[in-house]
This record gives sequence, structure tokens and C-alpha cells, in this order.
Amino acid sequence: MEETREERLIVGLGNPESEFADTRHNLGFACVRELARRLGAPIDRKRWRSLAGRAESHGVWFVLPQTYMNLSGQAVAKALKDTGLTPAQTWVVYDELDLPLCRMRIRLGGSGAGHNGVRSIIESLGTDDFVRFRVGIGKPARKGSQSGVHYVLGRFSKAEAERIPNIVSGVADALELALDAGIERAMDRYNRPGALGCEELP
Repeated sequence: MEETREERLIVGLGNPESEFADTRHNLGFACVRELARRLGAPIDRKRWRSLAGRAESHGVWFVLPQTYMNLSGQAVAKALKDTGLTPAQTWVVYDELDLPLCRMRIRLGGSGAGHNGVRSIIESLGTDDFVRFRVGIGKPARKGSQSGVHYVLGRFSKAEAERIPNIVSGVADALELALDAGIERAMDRYNRPGALGCEELP
């Protein structure tokens, strides 16, 4: 008898419109799109102020809010209300300034830590009880060289861009492992240096 999977809402954070497509702030979009591609679930339905897709085989809804980052919570709240899922069944994938490129940390709960998309979700849901896949993008090389806003809305350098395919693939691997074997297994495997299969920049 086939095991019934728990339903999940997997959210990638980013900004809509093509001008933001390859920016650091849209790394969450890229990682979730890769997982959806692997599971044969195009993210092309317009609903919940988002682009959405469904992988029936895994019991997963994919959601890419189209509200702009600062209002991501409005889209997530609509999706949860409509699907009947809970914050605890929600996984959010996003870029993280406080981790170097090529690192990821999976965790449950906690503050928004300065990330406007995560802060919006916490405010809209009234809880921080959701799983985060925090994907490192590093910080500006020199303090004061550019603001955090300009940095996250900027594009990756050549050296960084060469690492992005490995990062996106590694995060998708982690999401697949979490779906198949649970969050704890994914944490044990991926919350450490080198797990994404790319070398951190000096």
C-alpha cells in the first residue's frame, strides 16, 4: 500500500518582472522552479496573487508570490486559506545575507532577521512556525560599498554566477530529501559547509 505523503506548500521568494530575474533576491524563485521542474509541475497558474503549480505525486503546491517581496505574506496567507494547509506545512526558500554563497541553513521558526519577505509572511500569518530554507548570498565585500537593498537587487558577479547552477541544484536536492525523508534528515545533510557541492569564495 502506497504511503500517503503530508501535503506541503513550498514558497519561493523573489520579485516579479524580468528585470529582477537574475538578481540575488530572486534565488528563492530559481530553487523552487528547479524542484518543480524535476517533479513535472509547471509553475504557471495565476492564483493567490502568485504563480502556482501542483505536484500531485508529492502532495505539493508550489507558490511564487507576484506581490513584490515586501508583500509576500499576503500571497502566502491566501494560498494557505484556499488549500487548508497550515503554516507548519509551509516551507519558504529565500536568499540569506548572513550566510556565505554556497551555504544553506534549514531551520524552523525564528525572526525575519531583516528579510522583508520573511517578515511579511510572519506578519500575515501571525506566526513564525514555518520551515525556512535559507540560501546564502553573502554580504557586500566592503562595508559601506553599497546598501543591503542595492546588493540584494544586484546581479551575481562572474565568479558567483558560475556557482549558481550548483547552488540551485543542491537546494532542490535538499528539498527533495526533505519531502522524501523528513526535515531532520535534510538538516543533518545540508546544514554544513560543502553540502551544496560548490566551493565558497574566499
